Amino acid sequence: MPELPEVEALTSFLRERAVGRVVARVDVLAISALKTYDPPITALGGLTITAAARHGKFIDLDVDGVHLVIHLARAGWLRWHDELPAKPARPSAKNPLALRLHLDDGSGFDLTEAGTKKGLAVYVVRDPSDVPGIAALGPDPLDDAFTVDALREIVGGKRTQIKGLLRDQKVVAGIGNAYSDEVLHAARTSPFKIAATLDDTEVAALHDAIVTTLRDAVERSRGLEARNLKGEKKTGLRVHGRTGEKCPVCGDTVREVSFADSSLQYCPTCQTGGKPLADRRLSRLLK
Repeated sequence: MPELPEVEALTSFLRERAVGRVVARVDVLAISALKTYDPPITALGGLTITAAARHGKFIDLDVDGVHLVIHLARAGWLRWHDELPAKPARPSAKNPLALRLHLDDGSGFDLTEAGTKKGLAVYVVRDPSDVPGIAALGPDPLDDAFTVDALREIVGGKRTQIKGLLRDQKVVAGIGNAYSDEVLHAARTSPFKIAATLDDTEVAALHDAIVTTLRDAVERSRGLEARNLKGEKKTGLRVHGRTGEKCPVCGDTVREVSFADSSLQYCPTCQTGGKPLADRRLSRLLK
């Protein structure tokens, strides 16, 4: 799933490649991906892309005051083409196209979504806040307003596991399953720790881990083409997706807790005092 660093990199990429170009047309191949109808997506034709911005995991293209907002969800991706194929777009199992945007110089991008669970969402709105997911976003961890005090207020009184709290977009915008694992490993915190039990020292360590982990990931992705971002994310992860491998910090074996539709990875030595977490949701919580 694309998270804040990848979406930030894609936004920067579009800022360099698409801003200043005129939208020639937009082909919608998967009507289920289009979540709005007023303004119609055809309204973008002939308008100029004037800015690109990120809101959490949302990409926002300002097209002469009309906003094309994209959420890539779990399996969506943006594929840039310096020259779009001349043949009409035809989605298939190998090419799961949802939308193709043509620019006036022949370049443009495809939005694709693999798998059968369809979550990719495209909105055409007059204001980004008209998108419910954006209107409900919590603070952005790369914003200067995201301070230690702000995080302390967020976790205070929350009787929720810190892993789930970090993934809640209404609490903190942009962090998903992968980077929450990375952040908690850097902060040396159990994913099952209850947020309200974090003391001031632990909150400060968590804040530093959030900001440093995300900024480092953004910096590694800076300047990369869209097609290279997935590979960069994977190589930069220390524990997420590395079950059975050695922790790069202490050498212990990275372990996993599996859930119905996701899993988390952690290092027992670095995060849980050497004790493995029971591998089901009904586990006792470790502090």
